[in-house]
Amino acid sequence: MNFSASQIALIINGEIEGDANATVSSFGKIEEAKNGQLAFLANPKYEEYLYTTGASVIIINDALELRQRVDATLIRVPDAYSAFAALLSKYQEMVTQQLNGIQQPCYIAKTASYGKNVFVGAFAYLGEDVRVGNNTKIFPNSFIGDNVKIGDNTIVHPGVKIYKDCVIGDQVIIHAGAVIGSDGFGFAPQPDGSFKKVPQMGNVVIENDVEIGANTTIDRATIGSTIIRAGAKLDNLIQIAHNVEVGHSTVIAAQAGVSGSTKIGKGAMIGGQAGIVGHLQIGDGAKINAQSGVTKSVEPGKAVTGSPAHDYTAALRSQALNRNLPELEKRVKELEALVKQLMEERV
Repeated sequence: MNFSASQIALIINGEIEGDANATVSSFGKIEEAKNGQLAFLANPKYEEYLYTTGASVIIINDALELRQRVDATLIRVPDAYSAFAALLSKYQEMVTQQLNGIQQPCYIAKTASYGKNVFVGAFAYLGEDVRVGNNTKIFPNSFIGDNVKIGDNTIVHPGVKIYKDCVIGDQVIIHAGAVIGSDGFGFAPQPDGSFKKVPQMGNVVIENDVEIGANTTIDRATIGSTIIRAGAKLDNLIQIAHNVEVGHSTVIAAQAGVSGSTKIGKGAMIGGQAGIVGHLQIGDGAKINAQSGVTKSVEPGKAVTGSPAHDYTAALRSQALNRNLPELEKRVKELEALVKQLMEERV
């Protein structure tokens, strides 16, 4: 698809400098872009490429003052990064909306139903009493179990598995290989040392505007629901255990794990490979640094790091002291030598 600078400016509310009829058909990084591509400049470190790039149209910040002539058409906006992200989202939406209909072969139970402009890819499976909303896209090789509810404008990418009774909201994106609603890790110790499986009877509820990364797993609750609140963003390869609750607009980076029944507040930020033990309370706006091991509840707004995790500011002070240990050792040895000399002179 081709777009003119004037069309792009209209979408992102930008001001054009240059040829409003300049057209682009694809996107490119500003340091590599070629004629016919759209690029953006948000980081000042890349400004030098603004004057050498082959891009036909470039989105830049309002505040940027040009140091020399630019051949490309410029579109000025308050925040180039946000504008470019919005444009990519719009483009992706346009491409996705072109997908309609039911590909064959696939299986859709007679009791399943779906709304308008739905796409179901080849080899997908929709079980009994499944409900799929308007404009939702289910890509090939996906499994949608019995009694699953999926809202409007949701995208289920290839190979996603959604077990029975789970509820998926509107504008949700679930990336390839994610598993929603597998059994929680519940086993009761027996007198003979063995473990007896505890049936997992609950489900998973994913609210609106959530994004779930590839190969992430979210376990169903033992009783009740594992809940991912509206606006939460989960990266790839994350494990969310049974009865966990992830708060509104919380973000979790790749390879993090959250153990059973832990409650995470809204607006929290959890770094990659962090591990959180079960039955904790992670407060609103809390920040957990990458590779932290969280063994105690975290107060709202507090930042923690390390394993076991502790106050972030205190950890920085400890690191500073550790860096100074060689110098401190040297000074201690000098003081010991001085004390020894003084003692010998006194004798």
